[in-house]
Amino acid sequence: MKWRRCADLWGGRYLIGIGIFVLLFLGARPASAQATTDYFPGKWKVTVFGTPNGDAVMFFLLERKEGKLIGTVRDSTDKEMTKFSQIDEKEKNITVYFTAQGYDVNVYLEPVPADSVKGSLMGMFDARGVRVKEEK
Repeated sequence: MKWRRCADLWGGRYLIGIGIFVLLFLGARPASAQATTDYFPGKWKVTVFGTPNGDAVMFFLLERKEGKLIGTVRDSTDKEMTKFSQIDEKEKNITVYFTAQGYDVNVYLEPVPADSVKGSLMGMFDARGVRVKEEK
């Protein structure tokens, strides 16, 4: 009886319809919205544009060990040039730190669609990268 009076008071079907919509909306959230994907592990070909020595191409090899990203900078022959001294991970980007030609440098990277990244070297030079697909 009390429910019937409440339904009549608040417009009945309108209120019930809104309640059902809210319940369906809250219950229909995809589970993937809560899980984060591990975007950065893998091999990346990163090009830094406009440096004093021209455009620089380097390869980053990133992997996750014991929950942390680690990695190396490699040349075009896949020879290790240097290890990352530090990798700062944020929710949607990373900053990698390493030594190149005697200078401590960092590269900021954030994901863009189609297995790509964009960012900057030392906040001064634009950088773009693509994931390198290993042939099997």
